[in-house]
Order: sequence, then structure tokens, then C-alpha cells
Amino acid sequence: MHGWLLLLLWALFPRAVAGGSGHTFPHRTLLDSEGKFWLSWSAQGNRIAFRLEVRTAGYVGFGFSPTGAMAAADIIVGGVAQGRPYLQDYFTSANRDLKRDPQQDYHLEYAMENSTHTVIEFTRELHTCDVNDKTITESTMRVIWAYHREDVGEDGPKYHDSNRGTKSLRLLNPEKTDVLSAATPYFDLVNQDVLIPKKGTVYWCQMFKIPVFQEKHHVIKVEPVIQRGHESLVHHILLYQCSSNLNDSVLDYGHECYHPNMPDAFHTCETVVFAWAIGGEGFSYPPHVGLSLGTPLDPRYVLLEVHYDNPAYKEGLIDNSGLRLFHTTDIRKYDAGVIEAGLWVSLFHTIPPGMPEFQSEGHCTLECLGEALEAEKPSGVHVFAVLLHAHLAGRGIRLRHIRKGEELRLLAYDDNFDFNFQEFQYLKEEQTILPGDSLITECRYNTEDRDLMTWGGLSTRSEMCLSYLLYYPRINLTRCASIPDIMEQLKFIGVKEIYRPVTTWPFIIKSPKQYKNLSFMEAMDKFKWTTQGGLSFNELVLSLPVNVRCSKTDNAEWSIQGMTASPPDIARPYRAEPLVCVSPSSAPNRNSSLRLLVCFIVLGSMLSRSHLWS
Repeated sequence: MHGWLLLLLWALFPRAVAGGSGHTFPHRTLLDSEGKFWLSWSAQGNRIAFRLEVRTAGYVGFGFSPTGAMAAADIIVGGVAQGRPYLQDYFTSANRDLKRDPQQDYHLEYAMENSTHTVIEFTRELHTCDVNDKTITESTMRVIWAYHREDVGEDGPKYHDSNRGTKSLRLLNPEKTDVLSAATPYFDLVNQDVLIPKKGTVYWCQMFKIPVFQEKHHVIKVEPVIQRGHESLVHHILLYQCSSNLNDSVLDYGHECYHPNMPDAFHTCETVVFAWAIGGEGFSYPPHVGLSLGTPLDPRYVLLEVHYDNPAYKEGLIDNSGLRLFHTTDIRKYDAGVIEAGLWVSLFHTIPPGMPEFQSEGHCTLECLGEALEAEKPSGVHVFAVLLHAHLAGRGIRLRHIRKGEELRLLAYDDNFDFNFQEFQYLKEEQTILPGDSLITECRYNTEDRDLMTWGGLSTRSEMCLSYLLYYPRINLTRCASIPDIMEQLKFIGVKEIYRPVTTWPFIIKSPKQYKNLSFMEAMDKFKWTTQGGLSFNELVLSLPVNVRCSKTDNAEWSIQGMTASPPDIARPYRAEPLVCVSPSSAPNRNSSLRLLVCFIVLGSMLSRSHLWS
């Protein structure tokens, strides 16, 4: 089915669907690519209701899986056979054997069948205390679906053949408020016929000029504009604010980002104003917040950075993707801002191979937040949405919030991170960040399938650990990130000396003999890593002093730039919060001396600005 027809179908089905059971379903998505399987849902309290609308007169299958496959899945099968509705709760073993669940926790509310479609509505508890059921949380849920032209017989459901699939969703995301009318004006920032190089990872940068407005406007919604057929090619899009002192000559060309010949003007683009990633939909700002345009403080020139993920090294791909910004002169109360927090993207972010679990932390320290907030907004700022980001080795991310040595509730988390599904999480309740608070972006990785070190960096096989906070009112702080000491990491593998002064990157090791004249990357790869060794290394890394970056909008730094600090004493191993079944940062120490580490980081920062991902 053509993309335009799918969009037409989407328009014909309103976002809030009234079900035959009396439930209203504010969330709605198409699960397949042919417009045959629609899912709607509504969560209230400890229960969630689902509605399936499927183009079949046979059975319908739906469920949850840890990986998106049939193994160890939680499944329902339902339909209408000879005028009688049915719904059965099943589960599968690790070998994908389908078995009827002795504890039936899904409850049929409504079913209907006509000559073309089957509609089923049902409910369940978020946490059923049934070992065969998957608990529904605020993390990413991998839903699986299937259907067949025949109903379930005495021998159970027949094999669905190719009528099946999976999709990652965040089922407990708060309802999105769409206030757009058909007349809402917009403008597009999209690439024009970009020829994608034959590479696995490509970052393409293009400068744009924001339309000239005679008065202040607020952007109230941003949507991705992805060229049809390129849904898996376009991995993420970042929009950066650039220097206002540029001229229109910078608009004449695009260029591969981070290339030695990248235009100097591109290096002035440090401040993220919006971020979108694969799997995400359009983002609507809350009714009291907007992205400001048209004032002297607002962007005049912006840089669109598109990450193309091309693991098959396809040739001849031409792309025209970007962003669409809807705006209004009906000004809202607050201007939105973005803070990038987490691990400074650098080779000093290291993850050993063969690890079933490894944890990294990026610190937005109380010194950075304190200095910026005291100067700009002593009463604090209010976070309303968060985007969490890692790469292929990522398994879970949490954004922790510390105040006066006590940990507050998580700002955001995703314990089932899916690299191919990344979108902003709307907070159920806005959270205030005050001077003296600190943030920890905590990432959990798995590298069991890797034989060499995983490094922080841009490519899909490299890693990141970042969180992007959307907040108001806007202040002069765009980045609050850290990176751990590299020399202590090298001591762990036995490195004694490096050549000084440092004249090469990556820098070269002097002793001991087995590492002589190797780069620190080569030495880390040469070390014989074991699982126990990796765990000990992880404990070390989490306890190391960190170097902090604390950036302003104009690319300058707050005075704590380059400081080293110790992680808060409350740092603890990553773990999921336990579920209970019932019957049916202390202050870091400031180091006044700027260590050699700072020089290494300046040399080793793989980015002229810290970035979202690859």
C-alpha cells in the first residue's frame, strides 16, 4: 500500500477511538505496513484496555515479547467463531512452544466480526503476578501481532505464516495533546537530494535560515519528514542553533559532518534545539510551552544533522528527509529549552567485550547546575519531557535526580531500551530542577557478542549515554556532561607510562614492554578481558573522578569547565525496581588543579560538539 494511502487511512481514524465496550482509546497506531492491523489502547490506574481492529474473519493474535520474537512471549488469541466471541491467554516457552496459560488474566470486553474485519476489546492488570505474563511498565514494550483467515480450532491456532510482526511502543506514555488545526502554518527544514556515501554510518549536515518573522512565534509541534522507503535509513535528526553572525553564503551547500573539510561555520552550531530519533513520532509541546522564534535570542541559522544508518553499504541512495515545524503567533507563557546531559562523547567512554552487563554513568554535577541556575533562574526550571539515548549495545537507561544527597524519583527511564525506537518521554508530572541538584544518566550495556572494546563515539557500533531534557523557562545552559579519568582506566590493564608531551591522538604508551608504542585503544584491546575482570573494571570506572563540561548557548563555558569531581556517594549498581505481588548526591569534591586529563579530553573529543548519536 502506498504511503499516501496510509496517511489517508490515518486521517480517517481519529486519535481517540470510542470502543464498543464503552472504553475510549486515546492512543492509536498501525502495527503493519499494509493498513490491516490497528492497535488502540488506554491505561487507567493499574489496568490497561486494548482494542484490535484487524482485516480478517479468522483469529487475531497479540502479545508481548522480551525481544520481539515468539520465544518467552505473553500472548492472547481471540476472534468470533460462528457468532460466538472467544479470547484465550497463552504463553510460549524459550523454544516457542505455545501453551494455554492456567491463569487467564486477559478479560474480553467486546468482540465483533463482519465480512472483512474482526474487532476485539479486552483488559488486563499492568502487573498480574503471573510468571507467564509480561509486566507492563513505562519502559519500551515490544508488542507482537499475528492473524489468520481461519478461527482457532480444536487443535489450537494454525500457523500465521507471514501475517505477523513486532513493534516497540511506550504504552504508558501520557496522552499527547494535539492542538493543531488544518490551517496551522509550518515550514520544512529538509535535505535536497543528498547522495548517501557508501558507508555504514554517515552524518550529513546542512545549514538553513529560519524564516524571518516580524514578531515572536512559538513552534508548537515538530514532525519528522522521512522520505518514503528510508524509514530504516534515517536513524536520527538533530537541529542545532548556530551563530547569528553568519551570512546567507553558508546556505549554499551541505557537507558530511565531522569531516576535516567541514565548513568553519558549522562549528558554531553547538546548541541543540530539537532532537528526533528512529521510531519516534511528531512531538507536540505542552499548551503552556513553545520553542521561541523571531527574537534576538532565537536562532536565525540552524544546522540540520541527519544520521544515516546504512549497514548494508547500499549505493546510489538519495535522500530528502528532515523536519517540519508548526508555529503560531498565539504566544505561550514559557520558552522551551534543551539540556544535553550524560557522558561526554569520547573514546574515554570504554566498555569491555564479552560483558552480560556493564554500567556507565554521565554526571551533570551540582556545580554546573548550581552556577547556571543561580545566575539565570534561582527558582529552578521545570522538565516536561526527556529523550534517552544509547546505541546497539544499550539495554537500559535511567535519568536519576539527586537533591541534597537524597535521590528523588527518576526523571525518566527505559529498562527495555530498543535502539530502533527512540522518542521523547512525556513526564506524567513536571519535575523541578533547583540549584544544588545533580543528575546522573545511567546506561546499562551488553557486549557478549563482541570480541574487542566498545568505545564512545559516533558510529552505530560505538556507544553513547545521553539524556536530552526539554524544560522551561529557557536558560543559558545547553550541555552538562562528564567523562571519567582515562589514566586510572589504563592503570587497570597495567599501563605505567605514556609519552609526554602528548602529540598524537590516540596517545601512545611508553611502558610496560607489552604495550610499548601502542595507542591506548590498542592496549585496551590487547588486554585479556574476562567477565570477572570486566566487573572489577566496571567498579573502578564508576568510582573514578570525572571531568565536567558545562556549556552556554554561545559555545562559551561556565567557569567550572574542566573541573574534576568525584561521583556522589549514592552511586549504586543499575537495577530495576522490584514489584510486589499481593493476592487476586552528596556534594562532589572540587579539584582546583586542571589535570593532564583535560588535555587528553580536548585532544580526544571525537566531536567538535557533543552529539546525540549514531
